[in-house]
Amino acid sequence: MIRTISIGSCVLIQGLVVGQTSDGMLILRVDDKTFVGRPVSAKPAV
Repeated sequence: MIRTISIGSCVLIQGLVVGQTSDGMLILRVDDKTFVGRPVSAKPAV
């Protein structure tokens, strides 16, 4: 499944979910790199 995570205050990354840490952060894979960050929730429809 493709998800979006936030790294820092301005950087967003989309990639395939590899796993989840015990504190709720997601691990994503993009090509041959992995990234860890906080999941971004969907914006509610207005």
